Amino acid sequence: MCRAWRGRACGRATGRPGEPAWDEKRRCGTWTLPHGSAGLASASASVAGEGGRRSRAWSPPGPRLKALRPSLRRSAGVGASCRFYAEEAAPESHTSAAQRLGAQPRATCPASRGCCEIRKTVLHAYAHEIHSAEMAPLSHPPTLARGTGGRTRAGLARWSLLREGRALLPGTCARQRRCFPGAGWLADPGGAVCAEPRSGRDLAELEGAGERGSGGPRGPAERASGAPAAAPGERAGDGAPSRAAAGASAMFAGLQDLGVANGEDLKETLTNCTEPLKAIEQFQTENGVLLPSLQSALPFLDLHGTPRLEFHQSVFDELRDKLLERVSAIASEGKAEERYKKLEDLLEKSFSLVKMPSLQPVVMCVMKHLPKVPEKKLKLVMADKELYRACAVEVKRQIWQDNQALFGDEVSPLLKQYILEKESALFSTELSVLHNFFSPSPKTRRQGEVVQRLTQMVGKNVKLYDMVLQFLRTLFLRTRNVHYCTLRAELLMSLHDLDVGEICTVDPCHKFTWCLDACIRERFVDSKRARELQGFLDGVKKGQEQVLGDLSMILCDPFAINTLALSTVRHLQELVGQETLPRDSPDLLLLLRLLALGQGAWDMIDSQVFKEPKMEVELITRFLPMLMSFLVDDYTFNVDQKLPAEEKAPVSYPNTLPESFTKFLQEQRMACEVGLYYVLHITKQRNKNALLRLLPGLVETFGDLAFGDIFLHLLTGSLALLADEFALEDFCSSLFDGFFLTASPRKENVQRHALRLLIHLHPRVAPSKLEALQKALEPTGQSGEAVKELYSQLGEKLEQLDHRKPSPAQAAETPTLELPLPSVPAPAPL
Repeated sequence: MCRAWRGRACGRATGRPGEPAWDEKRRCGTWTLPHGSAGLASASASVAGEGGRRSRAWSPPGPRLKALRPSLRRSAGVGASCRFYAEEAAPESHTSAAQRLGAQPRATCPASRGCCEIRKTVLHAYAHEIHSAEMAPLSHPPTLARGTGGRTRAGLARWSLLREGRALLPGTCARQRRCFPGAGWLADPGGAVCAEPRSGRDLAELEGAGERGSGGPRGPAERASGAPAAAPGERAGDGAPSRAAAGASAMFAGLQDLGVANGEDLKETLTNCTEPLKAIEQFQTENGVLLPSLQSALPFLDLHGTPRLEFHQSVFDELRDKLLERVSAIASEGKAEERYKKLEDLLEKSFSLVKMPSLQPVVMCVMKHLPKVPEKKLKLVMADKELYRACAVEVKRQIWQDNQALFGDEVSPLLKQYILEKESALFSTELSVLHNFFSPSPKTRRQGEVVQRLTQMVGKNVKLYDMVLQFLRTLFLRTRNVHYCTLRAELLMSLHDLDVGEICTVDPCHKFTWCLDACIRERFVDSKRARELQGFLDGVKKGQEQVLGDLSMILCDPFAINTLALSTVRHLQELVGQETLPRDSPDLLLLLRLLALGQGAWDMIDSQVFKEPKMEVELITRFLPMLMSFLVDDYTFNVDQKLPAEEKAPVSYPNTLPESFTKFLQEQRMACEVGLYYVLHITKQRNKNALLRLLPGLVETFGDLAFGDIFLHLLTGSLALLADEFALEDFCSSLFDGFFLTASPRKENVQRHALRLLIHLHPRVAPSKLEALQKALEPTGQSGEAVKELYSQLGEKLEQLDHRKPSPAQAAETPTLELPLPSVPAPAPL
C-alpha cells in the first residue's frame, strides 16, 4: 500500500491537494508499492483509483469464505485471523508480487478489482463474526497473567477492543470502516493503524487528507466542532463510545501500576509498529499464559469449537477462587502481626485494581480481613459510591465509626421498617387470644430481618453500638413510640445470643435485660427472678445513676410492660385467696416498682433526672384493694351461678363503679395501666357483666391509654371470645356506642380497630345494628387509606352476607311439609 493512500486512510498523507505529486497520482490512479507492504496492494490501488470516493458494491461471501469462517472463529488471535484470511483470499499473482519486496509493481493489474472485492467480502464477513453470538459475551476480561491475580495482556487488550465494538482488520481505511459497524480499529498492512480520531491533532490530519464521511473535505462547522464524522446510523449515539472508552481506560488503569499491559499499551504498540500482525502475535506470546503444555492443548479446544474467551475466562475464575481461598487462609493462620502485615502488603499492591470488576472481590476480601484498613484507602472507598456498596460490612464498620451521619443514613431505613412491621402486627385482621401481638417468643422476634441486619452492622464495634442506642433514645424522645424501647432490648439480646462479649461486658444493662428476657419468655415474674431484678436496681451506685435511664427504657418495652402487668393481676388474685393486703406483699411491691420505672422512662430521659419515680401511697392502700373487691364480686357471682336452682339466691351483679375508681384511672398512670389489664383479664374470662360495668370508666383515662393501639389490639382479640353476645343489641350498644364511637371521630386508630372487630364478627351482629354501625364508621374525606380499605372490606363482607340470606318473599313462599300420618290398623286381640 502506498504512503499517500495510507495517509488518506490514517490521517498521515504524504501530499496535499494542489501539489503535483498528489494530483498526478490521483488523476492516473497508479500508486507505487513501497518496500515492506503485504500482498493486498491491488485492493488499495483499486479503491484509491477514484480518490477514495467511489464505493463498490460487495457480493455475499462465496462457499470458500463460508468454509473459512470456522477457522476464523477458532483462531488464537485477531491478527492471526486477519493474516489467514489475507493469505487464503489473495490471488497467487499478488501473493508472489508481495513476496518480491524489492519490486515496485504498478497497481494496474486486471485482477486488482477482483482482489478488492475479495478484500471487501473478507472485511464484511469478519465484521459479521465480531457481532455474532459467540463473540457477544464480553463483559469480563478473559485471561489471567502470569503469576497470581492478573490478566494476560493480550487477552485483556483484545477484550477491551472487542467490548468497544472494535476489531483489528487488515488494510481497511477510514472510509471502509464506516461500512462495517463495530470495526473501529483498523490495521493497515503497511504499518498504519486506523483509529477513531479523538484529538484535535487527529482531526487536523483528517482534514488535510480530505477524509470525510461523504468523501469530500470537512466543512468549517465540523472543524470547529472538533468531533469526527460519523456514519448516519451512528450519529444518534455521539459521545457514547468515547465515554465507554474513558470508563474502560480508568477501569484498567491499575494494570500499568503492576507492570501489566492493557488496552492503551496495545494501542500504542499497533500505532507505532510497521508490521501489526507480527506485533499482535508477539503481544499474545508475551502476555499469554506461560505454560508450555498449553500450546498443544489449545488447538485441541479449537477442534471442539471452544472459544478462547471461554477458556481464558474459566482459567481466570478458577485462579481467582484459589486466590480468595488463599487470602482467607492467610487471615486465619499464624500470628496476628505477621498475617496482618501480609494482608497490608497485598492490599498495597492490589488496591489499584479495586475498580476492575473481575478482580474487585479479591481486593475487597483483603480489606475485609484487615482489622484496620489505612485511612487513605477508606476515604477513597467512601468517596466512590460503587466501591462503597461493594465493600464488605467489616470495611463499612471502619468507615461508619468515624462518620456518624453516614451510619445514620444506613440505619434510618431499618428503623422505619421496624416500626412499620410493629404497627402492621397491631392492625392485623386476625383476632385471636392465642395469636396476638405478644404471642411470638423473644428469641423468635430477634430473628427478624431488622434486628439481624443491625446486629451484623454493629458486629463487635462498641462505638457503633453506642451510636445505635443514641439513635433509639433520640427517636424515642421525639416520637414517644415505645417500639424503639423494644428494639433496644432485642438488639442487646441478639448480641448476647452471638456471645459478643466485647459489647455485653461493657453494657451495664446486660444482665438485667437477660433476666427480664427470661421473665418475658415465661410471661410471669416469679419470686426468684423478682429478687434478681431487685438486686440489679439496688446495685446502681452513686454517680452511675444514668444507668437508670437505660433500665427504664428497657422496662418501657411493651413486652416487658405486658409481663409486669399480667404478673400484677395474677398476684392480686393470689392475695384474694390468701386474704392478704397488697402492702404486705414484697413481690407485688417490686412489680409495681418496675412498672413505675418503665412507665416513667420518657420523663426521666427527657428531664435527665435519673431517679426512680416515687410510688403513690393511695395506689397501694386504696386502688389495689378496690380491684381486689371487684375480684371478690366476680368470684361470688360465678359461684352463685353454679349453685342448684333451689339454692340460688336472687343476687344481681353490681352495675355501677365507684367514683374513686374512675378518678384513679384518670389521674394516675400506674392505676390506669393495672386497671386496663384487669379489664383484659375479665374479658378473657368471658365475664360480660364485669365488662359492661367497667366500660363507662374507660372513656376518660390517663393519656387516653384505653384508646392506645396495644390495649385495643388485645381487647378486640379477647372480645372474639364473646361472639355470641354480639347478637344482643344492649351489648353492642354498650360496647360500640358507649366506648368505641366516643373516640372514633377524633382518633383514626380507634375507627380502624372497630372496623377490624366488625369484619370478624359481623355475622353475629343484628342486621339493624350492623347497618347503623356501618353508617357511623363510614370514613370521611380526611380519613386515611387504611380506614377506607377496611371499610370497603366490611362492605364486601356485608354484600356476601346478603346474598347468602334468603329474601323475605322466598321465605314466605316456601311451603310447609305437613305429611299426614298413615293409619295403622289396631292389632287383633290374642
